[in-house]
Amino acid sequence: MTARLADIAAQAGVSEATVSRVLNGKPGVATATRESVLAALDVLGYERPVRLRRRSAGLVGLITPELENPIFPALAQVIGQALTRQGYTPVLATQTPGGSTEDELTEMLVDRGVSGIIFVSGLHADTSADMQRYEQLRAQGVPFVLVDGFSPKVRAPFISPDDRAAMRLAVTHLVSLGHRRIGLAVGPKRFVPVLRKIEGFRATMREQLELTADDTEELIQHSLYTLEGGQAATTALIGRGCTAVVCASDMMALGAIRAARQLGKAVPREVSVVGFDDSPLIAFTDPPLTTIRKPVPSMGQAAVRTLLEEIGGTPAPHSEFVFMPELVVRGSTASGPAPGPLGNPPGETGWKSGSPARP
Repeated sequence: MTARLADIAAQAGVSEATVSRVLNGKPGVATATRESVLAALDVLGYERPVRLRRRSAGLVGLITPELENPIFPALAQVIGQALTRQGYTPVLATQTPGGSTEDELTEMLVDRGVSGIIFVSGLHADTSADMQRYEQLRAQGVPFVLVDGFSPKVRAPFISPDDRAAMRLAVTHLVSLGHRRIGLAVGPKRFVPVLRKIEGFRATMREQLELTADDTEELIQHSLYTLEGGQAATTALIGRGCTAVVCASDMMALGAIRAARQLGKAVPREVSVVGFDDSPLIAFTDPPLTTIRKPVPSMGQAAVRTLLEEIGGTPAPHSEFVFMPELVVRGSTASGPAPGPLGNPPGETGWKSGSPARP
């Protein structure tokens, strides 16, 4: 106990006697000093005495897809920490293939009397899903916020990254490196983020390379949001002459790199790859992945702030709050093949795989 007091006192910058007074609930300690001691307990991993534990302001449910994609645990961590700082207890409910559905998880959370629910990449992002489920939840008096995906049919606050801007950043970067045959590997067509990425991709390809929607049709490949999905999509896109591929997730981008290598092409010398999310540890892949950083901290904090306003009776506007992504350039993109005198596309005279970009 003496050693523990000394550790806590050193961490908090106070005397052991002060630590003892705080732990025993004695008066005569300034509020700021008391908070410093409690924070030191948390930092050092000691449990707070029962009498000092803050009573939970309530449970808040967080429903996410599977946790294999590291961007979902990252977002859950930001949301969980923000809720805890506000005195709420986060309850993580995860959908798994063959496991509980979003509706079942929602019912379970409502039965447990949650104060509100945050949905991440749920059915609200699926244009083929029935949005009536969210109106029923609202009728039950449960506040909720929706992250990733937008539907005008749902009266609720939405938190989204700017998917169109993300594609503009990715394509502009690749064009600046000399790439002209750029592919897009995305998820199933029915999802709102996919449709928005396609819109952004087509608009930028039109602005930068004067390609029409028909021209870009064969440059878009739908697949699954998995490593295997990215591999399959990229294999098809490289087969159509693409020298660069923009992927809708970092997991797909890792599959894209695998596909290129299996086809005997070096990344980034012969094929450039751009991901999306900037998931934890993605900077340490081989090669380190150039990606579009999803603004996870600001999105997570905004989701919590918006939900707490709903819970507090001062709801935010039932509209979409859009957050700007950021291009992070690493080692998976490089100069593309230079066109010949007539600007021939890849596979025709004037192009050579791995040749430097135009000056």
